[in-house]
Amino acid sequence: MKKPIDNYWNLKLESVKESLENNNFEVFIAQDANQAKEIAVNDIIPNLSPKSVSWGGSVSFVSTGLFHALKDHPDMEVLNAFDQKLSAEDMLELRRRSLLVDLFITGTNAVTEAGQLVNLDMIGNRVAAMMWGPKNVLLIVGRNKICADLEDAMVRIKNYAAPVNVMNLDKKTPCYKTGVCQDCSSPDRICNYWTIIEKSFQKKRIKIILVNEDMGF
Repeated sequence: MKKPIDNYWNLKLESVKESLENNNFEVFIAQDANQAKEIAVNDIIPNLSPKSVSWGGSVSFVSTGLFHALKDHPDMEVLNAFDQKLSAEDMLELRRRSLLVDLFITGTNAVTEAGQLVNLDMIGNRVAAMMWGPKNVLLIVGRNKICADLEDAMVRIKNYAAPVNVMNLDKKTPCYKTGVCQDCSSPDRICNYWTIIEKSFQKKRIKIILVNEDMGF
């Protein structure tokens, strides 16, 4: 067989797609980040015709190029709550307003083979928007986020995704130096809100692009 690794991941993604769809998510598969962007820009967003858009912190979202495609979009109100020109207070206010946009885009820390979304958040704005508020949610999910089950997902998040994200954000926590979760009480702690999303309510409100390459943390 030619390209057995690609074949393995295509089979895995199709299986996870089926599980997610059984849980009322709408799912697309992209072979790379560029195709993920094309699916979002050419299919998902035109079909939704959102009048407002915002996003949560997500390296996967930025990696697709969607951030640059949308940040100055002329036909939508764009709430960029991560604009470094804003004060901390203004950023927080935009994150509150982002809970009422037509389309919210972000990633997920893990997705189980049973089709559950597992996340650990610092402030909670990202997971709050996933669960309630925005009319539609779009998640960009690399194949590296797939985990066998809930226990595997939580281990992945605490022992890999969280320490790496701390390093990316230059937070002053013990895992910045050790790479290992210390269950700290640091003011910079980013591990505050666990969420498990079993199903999408309403059906297809949460849309997911599974990407056949590693993306984000």
